[in-house]
Amino acid sequence: MAYEGSYLWRLRQKIGSELVIVPAAQILVIDSEDRLLLIRRSDTGRWGLPAGSAEPHSTFALTAVRELEEETGLRAEVTDLEPFACVSNPERHAVTYPNGDKVHAFALCFAVRTWTGSLRPLDGEALELRFFTDLPDQRHDQEVDETLRLWHAYRRTGRFQVA
Repeated sequence: MAYEGSYLWRLRQKIGSELVIVPAAQILVIDSEDRLLLIRRSDTGRWGLPAGSAEPHSTFALTAVRELEEETGLRAEVTDLEPFACVSNPERHAVTYPNGDKVHAFALCFAVRTWTGSLRPLDGEALELRFFTDLPDQRHDQEVDETLRLWHAYRRTGRFQVA
């Protein structure tokens, strides 16, 4: 679902840019060559992970699947998602968007290695989609680097990560 008309958009019509706490999901899409899929976001022009906020009557996993398809054209099954971390530290996950909207995200992080479909931005949030071996400099490094750090810690220890 595009931002306009979404649950968060409807809230914004009532409260303006005031801080909103939102449940969300982030997805690490890893291909068979261990490359990471990033999207170049239309709002900042920087590279980031497929992610987004939940809609009413959804779940973290369904949010991840929906956001992945909307932002990339790829379709994953809930059963193929591997939850590995949650993030909510307000120092890193409270952001002010270019339009002034403030959000503090409580996100569940998933990895996925199996999907169908072909890469194509569908909802206007992504300008470009690409798999990377080496991360680009023009990325949302705080988000991407932290999520990758949590993924590597999870893979090393087998323990769900909390940040």
